[in-house]
Amino acid sequence: MTNPDLDPSHRPIAGAETIAEPRRRVPLHTKILIGLILGGLVGLAANYFGTTEVGGPQDADQNGIHDQLDWVASNVADPIGRVFLRLVLMVVVPLVFSALALGVLELGDLRRLGRVGVRTLLYTLVLSGMAVAIGLTLVNVIRPGESLPQEKRERLLAQYSTGAENALQSAKKSKSLKDVLLGIIPENPLQEAAGALDGSSKDNGMLSVMFFAVIFGVAIAMTPARTGVLVQFLEGVFDVSMTIIGFAMRIAPLAVACLVFAITARQGMDILVTLFWFVLTVLLGIGLQMTVVYGLVLYFLGGRNPVRFYNDISEAALTAFGTSSSNATLPTSLRVAAENLRLPREISQFVLTVGATGNQNGTALFEGVVVLFLAQVFGVELSIGQQLTVVLMSILAGVGTAGVPGGSIPLIVILLVSIGVPGEGIGVILGVDRLLDMCRTMLNVTGDLVLAAAVAHGEEGRVAAEPA
Repeated sequence: MTNPDLDPSHRPIAGAETIAEPRRRVPLHTKILIGLILGGLVGLAANYFGTTEVGGPQDADQNGIHDQLDWVASNVADPIGRVFLRLVLMVVVPLVFSALALGVLELGDLRRLGRVGVRTLLYTLVLSGMAVAIGLTLVNVIRPGESLPQEKRERLLAQYSTGAENALQSAKKSKSLKDVLLGIIPENPLQEAAGALDGSSKDNGMLSVMFFAVIFGVAIAMTPARTGVLVQFLEGVFDVSMTIIGFAMRIAPLAVACLVFAITARQGMDILVTLFWFVLTVLLGIGLQMTVVYGLVLYFLGGRNPVRFYNDISEAALTAFGTSSSNATLPTSLRVAAENLRLPREISQFVLTVGATGNQNGTALFEGVVVLFLAQVFGVELSIGQQLTVVLMSILAGVGTAGVPGGSIPLIVILLVSIGVPGEGIGVILGVDRLLDMCRTMLNVTGDLVLAAAVAHGEEGRVAAEPA
């Protein structure tokens, strides 16, 4: 009998295993996490050995970091990380305008849907506003960004010297509440769009562009007969912008590793402690929105037991947590609404479909927290008017954020630049964004179902009250 191990006819063909069982690709979020860990560990090691005066004080620069280490961080790591950021910034304006206009277009058919559309829009604004308010309150109370020592903050500001200068100038140019509100309406939307990212806008920059996008979307909804080509154009702009964002996300693991290396090599363990307080602040805000705000809305506006409601929607919530995508969770949410919550089909389909784009409570909360956190990290004090601008932009950004993993990153950069914080500062939180993305997406999807339950209950009460 022939030994199968020696008979060439029985030997496996090279590459057959790969053909039969394709190699599994490592998920992007896992790559980013690996990049975060490697960049952080190498940066901490470089900080430790680089700040140790091996040959005496003359071998170290005035910051305690050897010239070679600073050269690597400034000329190798930082530029690679900024390639990623520039790719994102490159499509920020077209992405935001198209996403927000299309999102409002879905909300804009209020003449046909009447009460349901108005109630959906009202509840969306209220829930998003409460989420942002919770986030900003927690940041102002906990102040996680101030856990970074002053000398480390000054070093970070020196790293982004141009952004630091703009930040200080922006902090000094605080506007009154009247000017902030009036400046939302742009005199020249193109001028505001052109100056949104470099601080040269006349009024409120990207907030004015967002307002114009909202009005533009409403106008499209009111003239459907002649705007079909325009809608297709906006959809094309959005899709192309997301494709370019996809190009950027391909180098995100390397960019995160470089950005984290540059930060930890200069700051050491202090930046990780600060990051811990940031994550804790975000999770606390998400928990309060989930339990307190949603619980009260369910009880008083939805006529439901919150505990039983959360049990009924657990499948959709876990799917959202696992996928980090409101759009990918939408089919599960529709099925849960019909089978477990017994919501009217016409209401749940409208509210949940719109909510996958428009009712992003978790994203709005996260964006507000990130902006104020990084303002604290960079030592930028925001006036009441500037914080109000952050609130309004976070609510609008929640409507314009794509319901896909990492969809909020471009809009966060916009918010940072609008208050004078260096856009490159986003690199501080990119490493933990995936975990927080999972948590805020679960809050987004839960908020959509809470919104659907509240709207359905309101319609049922109105129908019951109408005379037969």
